[in-house]
Amino acid sequence: MVKLPVLEVSYTGYLLMSQIKKRIAVFFGGRSPEHDVSVVTGLQVLQAIDQSRFQAFPVYVAPDGKWYTGEILRKRESYLLDKSALDQVRQVTLDVTQIGKGALLPHKQGLFGGGRAEEFDVAVLAFHGLVGEDGGFQGLFEVAGIPYTGMRSMASALLMDKAATKHLLKSLGIPALPCAVLHRPAEGYLIPRTELETLLKDIGFPCIIKPSHLGSSIGVAKADNMDEVLACLPGVFEYDDTAIVEPFVQNLVEYNVAVARFSRETRTSAIEKPKTSSELLDFKQKYLSGGGSKSGGSKSPGQISQGMLSLTRELNPKLDEKAESNIRRWALLLFEALGNSGSPRIDFIGNAKTGEIWMNEVNPIPGSFGYFLWEAAAKPILFAELMTNLIEEALDNARRRKLPKDPVPVDARLLRRPV
Repeated sequence: MVKLPVLEVSYTGYLLMSQIKKRIAVFFGGRSPEHDVSVVTGLQVLQAIDQSRFQAFPVYVAPDGKWYTGEILRKRESYLLDKSALDQVRQVTLDVTQIGKGALLPHKQGLFGGGRAEEFDVAVLAFHGLVGEDGGFQGLFEVAGIPYTGMRSMASALLMDKAATKHLLKSLGIPALPCAVLHRPAEGYLIPRTELETLLKDIGFPCIIKPSHLGSSIGVAKADNMDEVLACLPGVFEYDDTAIVEPFVQNLVEYNVAVARFSRETRTSAIEKPKTSSELLDFKQKYLSGGGSKSGGSKSPGQISQGMLSLTRELNPKLDEKAESNIRRWALLLFEALGNSGSPRIDFIGNAKTGEIWMNEVNPIPGSFGYFLWEAAAKPILFAELMTNLIEEALDNARRRKLPKDPVPVDARLLRRPV
C-alpha cells in the first residue's frame, strides 16, 4: 500500500491564510458631468478604507470611457491624465466570466499583451451622476457576479430619475412637490412655446428647472416667466434628455440625512442644514468653495477637504420635533422600500415660515459618501467604519444572491449538459 503524504497546516499558517486582506477596487470618474466630483470622492475613499483589513487600489474611468489602474491615480494632481500620466497607468477591462470574483484584464498591447489580470474581491463604486450612479455599473457587476457597494441596480436607476422618484414617493405617501416632465426634442433644444404652456399650466411661476438625471445642482435654474424657461432649457438639455419643472418654494430651507444598516440595525445619520446666501445652491458654491475660512478660498490639489467637504453647513440644527421625526421616518421608509442597501443621502426642502417639508431627491452615492453626517450621528461612525460596513454588506449581498453553477432547475433543462 502506498502511503500518501500527510498535509500539515500549522496554526500559524492557518492564521496567515485567514488574515489575507481582501482586495478592494475603488471605481470613480466616469462619463458623467459629475466626473470631477467623483474623482474627489474616490480619492477620499481610498484614504479612508481600513488598510489593516483591506488592500484598496484605484480604478479610474476616464471621460472617454477607458478604464485605468496605476499608483499615480492615487494623487489628485495626476488628473486629468496627460500623455506623461498615460505612460504610467495601465488600461484595463472587466472580465465578466469569473463569477464571484472580479478581474481586470490588461488592454492588449504589443505581441505579448499587457501582463497579468488584476483580481479583486469587492468593487467600491464612487461614481456620481449619469453612467455610474444610475444603475449601469451596478448592473454590470451583477452580470459579472462581483460584490459591489451601495444600492442595487433597480434602486440606483429609479432614484437617479427625479421624475420616477416622484411616483415612488407618492406611492409611499411621502410628500413631494408636483412636477412637469419635459423631454428633449428629437432635434434641437427648444420646445414650442404653446406646447410648453400646456405642460406647465399647473406649475405656475416662479418655478425651478432641473435635469432629471443629474445631481450636484448642475443645470438647476429659477425662472420667473415663460421666456426664462425657454432660455434655460438648452442648458439643461445639453447634459440630460429630460428636465423637470417644479413650483419654487418660498423661504427655502434644505435638510439632508443619510441612511444605512449597521449590524442589522437601520440608522439615520445626523441631519445637515446647508447654508447659502442665495436662493439656490449652485455647483460652484457646493464644490469649489474650499478654503480655510467660511468666505471661501482655495487649497492645494492634494487636500481632500476641498470641494464638497468645505460647503458651509450646520449639523444637527435645532428642528421642530415633528419635523425631525418626519424627516427621519420618511428617509427610513424610502430606504426600506428599496432594499436596505448602501448609504444614500436623502435631501429634503421646506418652507421655513410655514413648516412644510417635501422630500426632494435621493443620492444613491452621495459626495464623500456623506461620512461627515455619520461622524456627527447620535451613534458616531467614522469614515473607515462606514466603508468597512459597506464592503461587508457587499460581500453579504453577493452571498445571498448567488445562484448555482448551473442556474437552470433540473425540470426546466431542455438542452443536454456535458458530462
